[in-house]
Amino acid sequence: MAINRKLLSIALGGLLSLTAISTVQAVDEVRLGTLYPVTGSAALAGGRALAAVKAVVDIVNNYYDLDIPLARTEGLPNLGGAKIKLIVADHQGKPEIGRAEAERLIDNEKVVALFGAYHSSVSAAASNVAERRGIPYLTGESSSPKLHTRGFKWFFRTGPHDGHYTKTMFDFIRDFQKNTGIEIKTAAIMHEDTQFGVDSAREQVRLCKENGIEVVAKIAYRAKTPSLTAEVQLLKAANADVFFPTSYEGDAILTVKTMKELGYTPKLWLAQNAGYNQPGFAKAVGADAEGIISRSPFSMDMAERIPLVGKINEIYKKHSGVDIFDPPIRTFVGALVLIDAINRAGSTDPEKIRDALRATRFPASAIPMPWNDIEFGPDGQNNGISTALIQMQNGTYYSVYPFEVAAKEVIYPKPAL
Repeated sequence: MAINRKLLSIALGGLLSLTAISTVQAVDEVRLGTLYPVTGSAALAGGRALAAVKAVVDIVNNYYDLDIPLARTEGLPNLGGAKIKLIVADHQGKPEIGRAEAERLIDNEKVVALFGAYHSSVSAAASNVAERRGIPYLTGESSSPKLHTRGFKWFFRTGPHDGHYTKTMFDFIRDFQKNTGIEIKTAAIMHEDTQFGVDSAREQVRLCKENGIEVVAKIAYRAKTPSLTAEVQLLKAANADVFFPTSYEGDAILTVKTMKELGYTPKLWLAQNAGYNQPGFAKAVGADAEGIISRSPFSMDMAERIPLVGKINEIYKKHSGVDIFDPPIRTFVGALVLIDAINRAGSTDPEKIRDALRATRFPASAIPMPWNDIEFGPDGQNNGISTALIQMQNGTYYSVYPFEVAAKEVIYPKPAL
């Protein structure tokens, strides 16, 4: 019966494959390079992203009864059942290390593609290497809008970028004002100084101008700074109607604690994800996170509408010990799309893998988020995404926008710190 099930699995896997392959290249394993911060200040976030990649590899290399490509096979059927072997590189959140590790993965480890890297600045550096070497680079979570505008031919991103997310924030402000009569006339922007923060702030300034919102404070700070006292004092003096922070986890925690010390609470707090969505943030600040709104394409309440979420979460928890959240859910989807493309290519030739990525037509039914599909534009950006806003309420993030699909109503103003 085991042999029959295997044959049936391969047949079903062939039906799930989105592009027919006429030849099969039989190999023992396919080496996939991953770049994440395994040590350093973002090690927890990097470890949970890496757990999402490992969950995908688990699904691909073994049999799972899931309605997603490659789940009901063991290995890659179009490469003779070859298993995926992850080669993990630790970039520590530093672009120069990410660049060097990308070179090592390509030159020494002979990986067929690169995947990562959480930090946009590291993805920028590592994908430069991949572009020069002719190796596909795919990111599921790096969100700088600049990444897909460099004219690269080997870069792909499955998830939204900060332009998408920021537009959703301003759509929310527009609809919130319309529904409540509360006016949002002024904004304060605070961002860390890596590519993620700088590009995010640029989008926020642009959209404030387009929407007639005055930027009364725009504050950049050094990433991983030991103090934000001066910056929060400026925010308090500005007392804007909406606060837009862009920070990784440690800085997000420091922001909340410093605001509490100085007795300042923004009435409307719209965060650019990253640190504000990590489980460690909520644990560190506790009830002070109540009412903070963050952008996200995902929240666990989506499991009620998308059954695939719960099934994937069970597998993710085996590798992480926690429920899946954003950004690991974006990592999961990106890794699955890349490995599916390798299978559809039927080859370990990087150029054939790139061509398979360009031909991707990943259906909404196989995505554990309410996206339309995954289909890359000429710039490598997926155009089938959608975004949402989530708010911390009673210790859990719930979707609050778009209003028509929200699990909870918005709490306003944010409770005092």
